[in-house]
Amino acid sequence: MRIVDIMADTIIKNEIPFCELDSAAGDGDFGMSVAKGFRVLKTEWANLDGADIGTFLKSCGMIITEHCGGASGPIWGSAFRAAGKFADDKAAVTLAEFAGLMQAAVDGIQKRGGAKLGDKTLLDALIPTTESLKESAASGLSIEEAFALGAKAARDGAEKTKEYAAAKGRASYVGDRSLQHPDAGAMALGIIFTVIAGNLTA
Repeated sequence: MRIVDIMADTIIKNEIPFCELDSAAGDGDFGMSVAKGFRVLKTEWANLDGADIGTFLKSCGMIITEHCGGASGPIWGSAFRAAGKFADDKAAVTLAEFAGLMQAAVDGIQKRGGAKLGDKTLLDALIPTTESLKESAASGLSIEEAFALGAKAARDGAEKTKEYAAAKGRASYVGDRSLQHPDAGAMALGIIFTVIAGNLTA
C-alpha cells in the first residue's frame, strides 16, 4: 500500500512535467489524465478494501480505470487489476512474488493493448524493471537494492525510447516525428520507480 501511495503522490506532483513530456509526440494531456485518476484514488483511500494486497490492488484498478482519462485508464487499470489477481489473499509478498506481481501487470497491459518491448510505450520501462526485479530476487538482493536497480532499469528503458518511432498509442500517428523524444509513460515510470526506491532507502 505504501508503494501505491508514493506512486500516487509522485504522479500528482508531476502532473505538469508529465504533460510536457507528452507534448512532443502526443496530446500533451498524459499527466493530467493519469493525475486525475490518482487524485480520486487518494480521495477514496480510506474507503479502499485493504483486506489483502490483491483486493487492495483490484480496488485501486477499478478507480484508475474509471477516472484516469484517455487510454491511461484502461491500460493502468488493467495493470493494477492483473497485479491484484496475482496477489489474491496475500497479506505480504516476497521480492520474488513482487517481481511476479509486476510480471502480471505487464501481461495485463499487453493483453489489453497488444504492445511489446520496443513499441515506445510505458512497457519499455516496465518490462526492464520487472526483469531486473526477477534477477535481483534470484540473486538474493535486498528490497532496497532491488528497487534501486529496478529504477535504473526503468530510466534506461525510458531513455532508449528516443531511438524508436512509436508503434502504439497516440504517438504512433506522428510516426518518425516521435524519434528523439522519449515516451511520456515510460519516462513517468522511470521517475515513479526512482522516487519509490528513494523512499525505501531513506
